[in-house]
Amino acid sequence: MRILYFTHGDTVHDRRFLQRIKEFGHEAWSLRLSEAGRARSDEDRASGALRASWPKGTPFAEGPDGMQDLLPAFLEVLADVRPQLVHAGPVQSCGYLTAMSEFHPFLLMSWGSDLLVDAERDAAWRRSTSIALQGSDLLLCDSTAVRSKAHALVGYDDSRIIQFPWGVNLHAFRPGADQRGLRHRLGWDDSFIVLSTRSWEPIYGIDTLLEAFRRAHAKESRIKLILLGSGSLGAKIERFVTSNKLSEVVHRPGAIPHEEMADYFRAVDLYLSCALSDGSSVSLLEAMATGLPVVVSDSPGNREWVASDENGWIAPVGNPDAFAALLITSIQSGPTERTTIAQVNRRLVEQRADWSRNSELLRQAYERLARG
Repeated sequence: MRILYFTHGDTVHDRRFLQRIKEFGHEAWSLRLSEAGRARSDEDRASGALRASWPKGTPFAEGPDGMQDLLPAFLEVLADVRPQLVHAGPVQSCGYLTAMSEFHPFLLMSWGSDLLVDAERDAAWRRSTSIALQGSDLLLCDSTAVRSKAHALVGYDDSRIIQFPWGVNLHAFRPGADQRGLRHRLGWDDSFIVLSTRSWEPIYGIDTLLEAFRRAHAKESRIKLILLGSGSLGAKIERFVTSNKLSEVVHRPGAIPHEEMADYFRAVDLYLSCALSDGSSVSLLEAMATGLPVVVSDSPGNREWVASDENGWIAPVGNPDAFAALLITSIQSGPTERTTIAQVNRRLVEQRADWSRNSELLRQAYERLARG
């Protein structure tokens, strides 16, 4: 079956889905919304998928208001590729455009925040959400929180929802020693190191995270922070770190290849995320798979994985005082309690978030759509 996988950009998650499509024995084509107007057609080296091209001169558009202008170009792409199935998301961009094309069969994939947050930004976002959901044949989501939101928004038929956490490569993300010597190279052998892996964007609450760290470090100097990633808030983050004299205790190596991520998890003591919204966060699951205790925002998606004081700690969204207090709690918990938490988290991920096993539900969804 020829499948067109239509997404916004090129993330590690996109590559995993495309690789899995090929492993299922299907012909995988990739179309990226971010490349609108830049005609190209070759193999996607990271995934082995074929790359679909936008017609020359197609304007780049963002948000639901820009999707209608892209419809003629998208119809040309469909005519050129002639897919037998379209797998598209996020909801209000790639999903909305696919729904407007009236192509079927159409698997709509939610990325979590598109339904949990963006769906109710304003009238245009609400309308595009409704059209995308109602125009799809099946909805793929990663959490009960997202599933419930689809029910609430349009009364989406539960029998047409495919739910599984996008999951983790359990072989790559597993407990182990700091083989790269990251702690030693930083001079932090005796420190308590906290790791953030989220992008530097407003939805991930980076401002809350930095303020929480500043307050915790003022009380407990052993706490250090590795802040991976990059994003639109980069300049603001640098100003905060510099003005608060935190440069020696906040390591900012930038965005790193995903294959190196597990080394960072194994080198630290705690995973921290202050995101405003999450479905089943893959970065959270990767942290749990490598045996880390976690401090995360109190959101429905996170509560599906973390029970406070049992396998991590949960703080109210946007509350730096609460996050700072939990950072202190985590360092005071002691190695025995953290070891117990690590074992619980690894076992939980093995049971519920194995990517190779969970993604078999994607194969079943494709087969179901192919049968009509």
